[in-house]
Amino acid sequence: MTDDDLALYARCTGRSGRPTGGVHEAFLICGRRAGKSFVLALVAVFLAVFVDWSSCLTPGERGTIMIIAADRRQARTIFRYVAALLKVPLLTSFVGRSIAEAIDLNNNVTIEILTASFRTVRGYTLIAALCDEVAYWRSEESANPDTEIIAAIRPAMATVPGAMLLCASSPYARRGVLWDAFRRHFGKISPVLVWKADTRTMNPTVPESVVADAYENDPASAAAEYGAEFRTDVETFVSREIVEATVVAGRHELPPVPGTAYFGFTDPSGGSADSMTLAVAHRDKGGRAVLDAVCERRPPFLP
Repeated sequence: MTDDDLALYARCTGRSGRPTGGVHEAFLICGRRAGKSFVLALVAVFLAVFVDWSSCLTPGERGTIMIIAADRRQARTIFRYVAALLKVPLLTSFVGRSIAEAIDLNNNVTIEILTASFRTVRGYTLIAALCDEVAYWRSEESANPDTEIIAAIRPAMATVPGAMLLCASSPYARRGVLWDAFRRHFGKISPVLVWKADTRTMNPTVPESVVADAYENDPASAAAEYGAEFRTDVETFVSREIVEATVVAGRHELPPVPGTAYFGFTDPSGGSADSMTLAVAHRDKGGRAVLDAVCERRPPFLP
């Protein structure tokens, strides 16, 4: 890296010093029109063509590069970039069969679009997963949350040294896998790289006037769309700061104390869409309300 490269790296990762090696998970938190999808497509083509995965694949097994977005149509953006890159004369000989949502290469690698579901991503041998706009995937309140999809993807890479999980998105609310990765890994020495940059840092061809007009019309929206800042105006009933200020880190449940009056609370569910929750609390000697335990059963289940 040049000195300018290093300064940019430090600003966008929050890390100091030169990187000492590569990473196998990366989260790109960038503004709109930053070129995130093309970057993912470029990495995918490199991994598919220029890396030999034969030692990781048994006879008859194909390595898969999975493209996932909030829906299949949105995933076609990356897929089209991939298809265009594979038309470069140097790479055309690698292409075997090509259909609407999949390209089979003649080196036992397949690049294909899959549905964003923790059920459908199982059963593959993954050499890469390209997850686009993950901040807009379904949240933990849904029956198919983003956390479960990513959790189902990681084991499919466990037997493939060098496999990569690449997630890119404009930020939205402070929840979900994108926020969790930012909170845990940004600015820290970690095997997971988090890169956070505004639109014009990534793509100076975007007119500054467009960004300025967006900030004038709706500063909160523009800060997320172009400034790559997580929104605070779409919080739930209680803000994250208030919750974190009243929680002891690492404590998940308090044991019952004899002689204490406890109160139970429940929020029922029919078992098909919403979670069913249960909480136990008491009031301490100082009059503070203390939440002793909270349990959740996610759907589907029998009430």
